[in-house]
Amino acid sequence: MDISFTKMSSKGQVVIPAEMRKNIHAGDKLIIINNNDQIIMKKANSFEKNLKEDLEFARRTEEALLRIERGKGKKMNFDDFIKEIKTW
Repeated sequence: MDISFTKMSSKGQVVIPAEMRKNIHAGDKLIIINNNDQIIMKKANSFEKNLKEDLEFARRTEEALLRIERGKGKKMNFDDFIKEIKTW
Protein backbone atom coordinates (compact mmCIF):
# COMPACT_ATOMS: atom_id res chain seq x y z
CA MET A 1 0.00 0.00 0.00
CA ASP A 2 1.35 3.43 -0.95
CA ILE A 3 0.44 6.65 0.85
CA SER A 4 0.97 10.17 -0.40
CA PHE A 5 -0.32 13.66 0.41
CA THR A 6 -1.94 16.30 -1.78
CA LYS A 7 -4.35 19.18 -1.32
CA MET A 8 -7.32 20.67 -3.09
CA SER A 9 -7.05 24.03 -4.87
CA SER A 10 -9.57 26.84 -4.47
CA LYS A 11 -11.10 25.62 -7.76
CA GLY A 12 -11.67 22.11 -6.38
CA GLN A 13 -8.79 20.58 -8.30
CA VAL A 14 -6.64 17.86 -6.76
CA VAL A 15 -3.24 16.82 -8.11
CA ILE A 16 -2.58 13.10 -8.00
CA PRO A 17 1.07 12.77 -6.90
CA ALA A 18 3.37 11.41 -9.61
CA GLU A 19 4.21 8.26 -7.64
CA MET A 20 0.48 7.44 -7.43
CA ARG A 21 -0.34 7.84 -11.12
CA LYS A 22 2.00 5.28 -12.65
CA ASN A 23 -0.93 3.34 -14.15
CA ILE A 24 -3.17 6.33 -14.85
CA HIS A 25 -2.96 7.99 -18.24
CA ALA A 26 -4.44 11.09 -19.87
CA GLY A 27 -8.04 10.35 -20.83
CA ASP A 28 -8.54 7.53 -18.31
CA LYS A 29 -11.88 7.77 -16.55
CA LEU A 30 -11.78 7.74 -12.75
CA ILE A 31 -14.55 7.05 -10.27
CA ILE A 32 -14.61 8.89 -6.93
CA ILE A 33 -16.46 7.33 -3.98
CA ASN A 34 -17.11 9.54 -0.94
CA ASN A 35 -17.77 7.54 2.22
CA ASN A 36 -17.94 10.02 5.08
CA ASP A 37 -14.27 10.92 5.73
CA GLN A 38 -12.95 8.49 3.13
CA ILE A 39 -12.47 9.24 -0.54
CA ILE A 40 -11.74 6.29 -2.78
CA MET A 41 -10.53 6.82 -6.34
CA LYS A 42 -10.53 3.99 -8.90
CA LYS A 43 -10.00 3.64 -12.59
CA ALA A 44 -13.42 3.14 -14.18
CA ASN A 45 -12.36 0.01 -16.08
CA SER A 46 -11.61 -1.85 -12.83
CA PHE A 47 -14.57 -0.44 -10.90
CA GLU A 48 -17.22 -3.11 -11.36
CA LYS A 49 -15.02 -6.15 -10.84
CA ASN A 50 -13.65 -4.79 -7.56
CA LEU A 51 -16.67 -2.85 -6.27
CA LYS A 52 -17.69 -5.46 -3.69
CA GLU A 53 -14.14 -5.66 -2.28
CA ASP A 54 -13.75 -1.88 -2.25
CA LEU A 55 -17.01 -1.36 -0.41
CA GLU A 56 -16.08 -4.03 2.12
CA PHE A 57 -12.68 -2.38 2.63
CA ALA A 58 -14.38 1.01 3.12
CA ARG A 59 -16.85 -0.52 5.61
CA ARG A 60 -14.09 -2.18 7.64
CA THR A 61 -11.99 0.99 7.59
CA GLU A 62 -14.93 3.04 8.85
CA GLU A 63 -15.58 0.52 11.63
CA ALA A 64 -11.91 0.65 12.64
CA LEU A 65 -11.95 4.46 12.73
CA LEU A 66 -15.05 4.40 14.95
CA ARG A 67 -13.36 1.93 17.32
CA ILE A 68 -10.29 4.18 17.51
CA GLU A 69 -12.46 7.24 18.21
CA ARG A 70 -14.08 5.32 21.08
CA GLY A 71 -10.64 4.51 22.49
CA LYS A 72 -10.93 0.83 21.60
CA GLY A 73 -8.18 0.73 18.98
CA LYS A 74 -5.30 -1.66 19.24
CA LYS A 75 -1.64 -0.92 18.67
CA MET A 76 0.49 -3.15 16.51
CA ASN A 77 3.74 -2.91 14.64
CA PHE A 78 3.79 -2.12 10.92
CA ASP A 79 4.42 -5.69 9.70
CA ASP A 80 1.54 -7.10 11.76
CA PHE A 81 -0.71 -4.29 10.49
CA ILE A 82 0.08 -5.07 6.85
CA LYS A 83 -0.41 -8.78 7.48
CA GLU A 84 -3.85 -8.12 8.98
CA ILE A 85 -4.92 -5.80 6.16
CA LYS A 86 -3.99 -8.45 3.58
CA THR A 87 -6.55 -10.76 5.19
CA TRP A 88 -9.33 -8.26 4.42
